[in-house]
Amino acid sequence: MGITERQTDILNGIIKEYINSAYPVSSQLLEKKYDFGIRPAAIRIEMQKLTDKGYLFQPHISSGKVPTDKGYRFFVDEIMGRGLGDDDFNEEVWAKLEIDDTIKFVQSLTKNLAELSSNLALSYLSDERILWKEGWEEVLREPEFREEKFVFNFTQLLKNFEEGIKDLKFNSGIKIYIGKESPFPKIRDFSIICSRCHFPNKEEGIISIVGPKRMAYEKNISLINSLTKLLEGF
Repeated sequence: MGITERQTDILNGIIKEYINSAYPVSSQLLEKKYDFGIRPAAIRIEMQKLTDKGYLFQPHISSGKVPTDKGYRFFVDEIMGRGLGDDDFNEEVWAKLEIDDTIKFVQSLTKNLAELSSNLALSYLSDERILWKEGWEEVLREPEFREEKFVFNFTQLLKNFEEGIKDLKFNSGIKIYIGKESPFPKIRDFSIICSRCHFPNKEEGIISIVGPKRMAYEKNISLINSLTKLLEGF
């Protein structure tokens, strides 16, 4: 069942606000920050329709709405459908990377990707079967990690991801797993953005960003896209 253009605008607004704040989004907030051309009561009705269709849910009776996996998927598909832009992986970042040493190159690249995305970045060198993980400080600042169970599930996800990354099945382009879409257990609260790539000396690998579902998808997808394009030059 599809949604209307107005519902699309409201859903996108809710997801953007939730990504920025980590708080459920109310109709009052939307009415203050966005011009949907309708009254607050009509915004509430549209939000309820989106909830009934499975794009939103209400974590508490008195709270606002937050996106479901289906809501995030709709949001991400819209980003992909508009075409991928390039983000901050610019020439200044590349100037810091040691291209002559593949190991140092991948390690430095992974660290820069983590800093730019504010999430955990992982790079896998297929020939060497080495996995780099950078960005623990960045991702652990997210409010979701205040819960002990969330931290435990994240470490379990990374363990499963490390064990199964060599078996990931995807063609060229970016692959995005949202919540339960992932082939890895303990993923319900997390998302993975990944792509195959070629490091210097034509060594095959995979680059990934892993974090809470409430991640900055547009920025992170653009980062992976721009990085993949730049790696094509080696």
